[in-house]
Amino acid sequence: MDLSHWIERHARFAPGAVAIRFEGAAISYAELARRVARVAAVLAGLGVKRDDAVAWLGLNHPAVLVLLFACARLGAMLVPLNWRLAPPEHARVLADCPPRVLFAEPAFADHARRIEGALAATEISVLESAAGGPVEESGDEDSPLLLCYTSGSTGAPKGVVLTQRAILWNAVNSTHMHDLTSADRVLTTLPMFHVGGMNIQTTPALHAGASVTLHAKFDPAAALEAIERERITLAVLVPAQLSALMELPRWRSADLSSLRMITTGSTIVSEAFVRKASERGIPVVQVYGSTETCPVAAYVRAADALRKAGSAGAPALHCEVKVADDDGAELPAGRDGEILVRGPNVATEYWNAPGETAQAFAKGWYRSGDLGHFDAEGHLYVVARKKDMIISGGENIYPAEVETVLLECPAIEEACVVGRPEARWGEAVVAAVVLKPGRHMTEAEALALFEGRIARYKHPREVRFLERLPRSALGKVQKDAVRAAIAEGRA
Repeated sequence: MDLSHWIERHARFAPGAVAIRFEGAAISYAELARRVARVAAVLAGLGVKRDDAVAWLGLNHPAVLVLLFACARLGAMLVPLNWRLAPPEHARVLADCPPRVLFAEPAFADHARRIEGALAATEISVLESAAGGPVEESGDEDSPLLLCYTSGSTGAPKGVVLTQRAILWNAVNSTHMHDLTSADRVLTTLPMFHVGGMNIQTTPALHAGASVTLHAKFDPAAALEAIERERITLAVLVPAQLSALMELPRWRSADLSSLRMITTGSTIVSEAFVRKASERGIPVVQVYGSTETCPVAAYVRAADALRKAGSAGAPALHCEVKVADDDGAELPAGRDGEILVRGPNVATEYWNAPGETAQAFAKGWYRSGDLGHFDAEGHLYVVARKKDMIISGGENIYPAEVETVLLECPAIEEACVVGRPEARWGEAVVAAVVLKPGRHMTEAEALALFEGRIARYKHPREVRFLERLPRSALGKVQKDAVRAAIAEGRA
């Protein structure tokens, strides 16, 4: 059975229930089921069949979800493209997995035409006016359904293959994490070209028969207004988004009484940030995972929001997580090692990359590249990316520990700590800092913050002041860009 049956069954149980709200319009489950059927027929008419790719270029839109479930019915794959990329970057992605058809929003039609080697783009008006009869259902749980390309921070972007089974079990894990029911109203503002926007709450909500309020892109004022007007119960907001909301003058007076939980993640989230974001009385919890884990692999539940503030949570209900040494041997609580994940929610492979697949998915476990440890109660704490760990004079230094000291200073808005090559010690610790508006600080004053706080070998050798930190679409600081700026003397 393919995942389009989620929509069909909810259309039978509650045909008038709202599935998606978008730009003032409401789409019922009955209407969503009709759209999925029509678009599946359109795709079949365009020659799309099992294992073919269908690409999407545009902002968040109900058509993305319609395409996802239509592809599920046909056994095809949806490839949602990062609209922030340039045409040559899109060309590389599409050369790796040439789609049978590329759909583009009107605003991206010219961009699509400039993608070298791409098939001619089809505008979404074809989907919105679609008509057609029944099609042969070729999809099943083993069918690849979602092909998400990673950011490529460690090299060329890789296509992560997520099957229908992975998305189903991810939805079950999310349901347990959020106590998700058909009564919930989910707000989706993260881009759905990432699994964070697509799968932390959005597809799980449609699995549960809940309602999704979808925004084309994140706008803090619009998000706050939607929470009040739509009586939103659940939302995923990465730290950069939460910070933008908390900076709004209306944040402290807004009616947030409908919200029962805010989920955050995508980066290491400190205990101090969780406590600050929880001051309105709403549990703020972390989810841990990656594109390769769909992404729900570990999480904190609402009851533990403050007690385990700073933790990435316990392993998901249907997922295994362990911390291991370089040989794959499991480490005891309190010992840092690489975080490994195994479960039905984990990706099957990297598209067209058998060597990287074998390396990352060794012996049934996905090697995350993250470093962390479990506490005595089995809650996971992520301390660094393995590649971000700084080794100076033979000592391991976790950037997050150094960044925490900086972020506790009232004058500092953001901080990023990286390693800089050094002949004598191997690497030197360098901090890039963004000051709050109207605040001033010298390098000597910043370095003085570390006195008596952490071991001297962890102290930065230099502090560079930036106007802003380079970030990805999900708000993650792009440390490679910070390192490059420091190396070129631009920081």
